[in-house]
Amino acid sequence: MEGETFFWLVRHAPVDGAKGTIHAADAPADLGDRAQLEALRQRLPQDAASYGSPLRRTIETAHALGLEPQLMVEFGEQDFGDWTGRRHDELAATGGDAYAQFWSDPARGLPPGGESFEDQVARVRLGLSRIGPGSATLVVHSGTIRAALCIALDLTPAAALRFVIDPLSLTRIDRLASGWRVVSVNQRIS
Repeated sequence: MEGETFFWLVRHAPVDGAKGTIHAADAPADLGDRAQLEALRQRLPQDAASYGSPLRRTIETAHALGLEPQLMVEFGEQDFGDWTGRRHDELAATGGDAYAQFWSDPARGLPPGGESFEDQVARVRLGLSRIGPGSATLVVHSGTIRAALCIALDLTPAAALRFVIDPLSLTRIDRLASGWRVVSVNQRIS
């Protein structure tokens, strides 16, 4: 692919739901922090192409930022399969060996009926490859941003899981002719 691509990766607003839950695709965003949304909106490039995960919380966040993203399944959050909609404390108490085994190797662990973080990295790699030169704003999930950092920094998936990516934070990476450049990670805009 010719040309340079400048990625503006935004994690969606907090989920409006019970904390400690593996949220489903239809979990809504809590858009109550209007000042943070406005500060972030003003920081994003105005002429950028816009992409997003097809999950409700990312779509609502994108719209609150004034964006109409092209939705790409490649940028969805990791699929936790049968654990989706359940609380982590409940799974820890009743999930048996499968839940404990997953957390012993979360990069390669496979939730029942779901996908590993390694699988998510492969999806995100494909999605990023489909975005052409220029500026691109992506409203996505923490796992999606960790996967993009894994690709940009040529990290193992396990190492990429060490990044903290807060709601409504901005991460900037660039795909250059000579390779990747990381501009900032988990930046809070105020």
